[in-house]
Amino acid sequence: MRVRGLSKRYGAAEVLRGIDLDIAPGETYALLGPNGAGKSTAIEVLEGIRRPGAGDVRVLGEDPLDAPRSWRSRIGIVAQSTGDLGPFSPRELIAHFGALYANPRGVDEVLELVGLTDQAGKRASRMSGGQQRRLDVALGIVGRPELLFLDEPTTGFDPEARRRFWDMLAGLTGEGTAILLTTHYLDEAAHLADRVGVLTGGRIVAEAAPADLGGPEARVPVVRWRDATGMAREERTATPGALISRLAAEAAEAGLPGGEPQDLEVRRPSLEEIYLGLIAGESTGNDQGDGAGESEAVGAQNPAQGSAAPCRAEGTGDADHAVAATRGVAA
Repeated sequence: MRVRGLSKRYGAAEVLRGIDLDIAPGETYALLGPNGAGKSTAIEVLEGIRRPGAGDVRVLGEDPLDAPRSWRSRIGIVAQSTGDLGPFSPRELIAHFGALYANPRGVDEVLELVGLTDQAGKRASRMSGGQQRRLDVALGIVGRPELLFLDEPTTGFDPEARRRFWDMLAGLTGEGTAILLTTHYLDEAAHLADRVGVLTGGRIVAEAAPADLGGPEARVPVVRWRDATGMAREERTATPGALISRLAAEAAEAGLPGGEPQDLEVRRPSLEEIYLGLIAGESTGNDQGDGAGESEAVGAQNPAQGSAAPCRAEGTGDADHAVAATRGVAA
């Protein structure tokens, strides 16, 4: 994926302001940002269901708006929430959508990957929210996508299911699948992403590997302790070892038990703290709900959206229908 200068307006509101983005095969890129920052608009442009205002967008070598029908079979989409699953089981839904692709994964393989083997024959609408979310993911990966869009994929997952899901994504990227992930779970971004971009106010204000986001200054350790009077103290320092040595000497001189400072703690800022620092003070109120519901959305007319019923849409290519309907299951 290669994006240069992507911009988008809704009336007077400038939602995206010149975004540049690159994602390589096999790379996981986490796009982070507060609600209303422009994430949904950006992703819908990349998926080919919303028109950009300006800029050059190339996804798998094609302009998403003008891409041939075969391009649709090369992407997978897992949108943010689950819609109507109909009276069908996970096995039936996965088999149906898999049949729309040239080289799908086997149904049993997909069920195993997402941890739904035991629920394969159960009516999907009666499964738990976390299980339905796993079904969303199953429909997104059944076609062996080269690029997978994941929007808040582990909402409703228990800790064990999240870990299994992370392992599954590692397997996909190992096969060369590129992943664009949006999540509010900062630990998930830190675990999965090769690179993280922070989108706020319509701009990507920082981009780096999770361990490097914010630059060296943002990662200076903080030392906390209580002095001889019991007062809580803290100090940011690039040389915590030297500070601790000084504090130990002072504690010994003050006759503190063991000659050590009380309640001593050394920690580096977490990814969440760095992220919050990056978005602090940025205005996100001009996003108009990130463009949701705008009538110019290219994919809004697709009859498959909003329903997972296993039927082919008239006048719609198989791969087009598979992508749109997969999005509809989770829309």
